[in-house]
Amino acid sequence: MEKLDQIARLIAQNTDDDGVLDTAIPRLSVIRMSKPTEPLHAIHQPAVCIIAQGAKQVMLADEIFRYSPGQYLVVSVDMPVTGQVIEATQDKPYLCLRLDLDLKLLSEMLVDMPAALATPTMRKKCIGLSHTTPEFLDAALRLTQLLDRPDEIAYLAPLIERELMFRLLRGDQAEMIRQILAPENRLQQVNRAISWIRQNFSAPFSIEQVAVEARMSTSSLHQHFREVTAMSPLQYQKQLRLQEARRLILGNAMDAATAAHQVGYDSPSQFSREYRRLFGAPPIQDISRLRSEPSRYAEA
Repeated sequence: MEKLDQIARLIAQNTDDDGVLDTAIPRLSVIRMSKPTEPLHAIHQPAVCIIAQGAKQVMLADEIFRYSPGQYLVVSVDMPVTGQVIEATQDKPYLCLRLDLDLKLLSEMLVDMPAALATPTMRKKCIGLSHTTPEFLDAALRLTQLLDRPDEIAYLAPLIERELMFRLLRGDQAEMIRQILAPENRLQQVNRAISWIRQNFSAPFSIEQVAVEARMSTSSLHQHFREVTAMSPLQYQKQLRLQEARRLILGNAMDAATAAHQVGYDSPSQFSREYRRLFGAPPIQDISRLRSEPSRYAEA
């Protein structure tokens, strides 16, 4: 646990307040929360997250991934999840590293790792939890130490990031990562559908149209999309719409009706009903709650 303690100290030294802080190291963020948070709905981008102190749970549909120091979480595609910090105090805050995955780098590395090119089997989820190895933690610590040596970042960060990706490709979650990089497999097709929906979520579409974009039959798209994301394409679109509407209301001071229209809702009553179902309160009440105690609802 010594390396985790060192990582925790470095994160604490480089975070003054609660929240997510981008660092000078490309794709690396440090996260600090001094008390437990409320559940936060978000689209989690491909990343590896390493908790140095505290604990968090991530929920995907009915499945819960609870992780704490000594574990890391990997997400390989854009996934709608609910995250919640469950262990944190002022004296011992939740501290976490998040490194967004560079899929281009991973693809290049796979070419040089013949053993990792074995055809992956189709996993049903694109989120996984594993225990850290000493080698993995050592690389994570050396990357974090660069926060205090900014003049070395440009030279050493790419090398250490590559080492971390090598450890991922040799670890328990290697197959999950390989399957998103393998050409023309089912996950690659589902990922095309996800990308297309994310770009077009505010407009109505048919499942046939998404299937064409994914290069799948409609029945195959339904089956594999649900296996990967735990929801249908239309449910995925709804989550994107509601989360974007919440962002517009909270961050842009937009009224609920305007936000609803902007994300594609024609019926204000339908929007309010679905918003409440996802976030637990109607828009006005939910946004008031978020503004009254922002740290409890912060991204973590």
